[in-house]
Amino acid sequence: MAGGVLANGEIGRLIGLVSRLPGLGPRSARRIVLALLRDPKGRMVPLARAMQEAAASVRTCSRCGNLDGKDPCHICMDPSRQQDVVCVVESVADLWALERAGSYHGVYMVLGGVLSALSGVGPDDLNLRPLLTRLDEGSVREVILALSATVDGATTMHWLQERLGGYSVSITRVAQGVPVGGALEVLDDGTLAAALSARRPVV
Repeated sequence: MAGGVLANGEIGRLIGLVSRLPGLGPRSARRIVLALLRDPKGRMVPLARAMQEAAASVRTCSRCGNLDGKDPCHICMDPSRQQDVVCVVESVADLWALERAGSYHGVYMVLGGVLSALSGVGPDDLNLRPLLTRLDEGSVREVILALSATVDGATTMHWLQERLGGYSVSITRVAQGVPVGGALEVLDDGTLAAALSARRPVV
């Protein structure tokens, strides 16, 4: 929270709102607001306009859970994508990360979370129905489970394997292990164990 002379008024309110964003605190918020105020016509006004337009037009895709200006989203409607390969992710942020890598050409299913007893998230809270509908239609060949390597992620993955086990579809999971450019001596035990179990022939 901004203190002193910035505690009240338009600037203080703006700093307070920006500081609520993930990964930002009061200090970062002050720097961002100051940069915006130094060039209001070039930075602040276009940003405010873009945010207003996004708030009015961006929606959740009914087929996969992605955020887009259209429903279905541009990924689901892209004829060049493999519509019979579905990658299940926890969040839209994970979807964006995979898209940024540029190596996946199928479609997605955003669960909107993972099973968590502590957080009170159960199976009914996950966005799985659209995927089950597609499986019932027989339009899916492979389901890729790309969930976080956490206890809750592993629990969710195991539950999904059981839930989808009755369908004649290939269920795979993303490999886990040594990252590109990573040195073995700095990796944790869990990552090393996953890397060893996921080993494959070199020839």
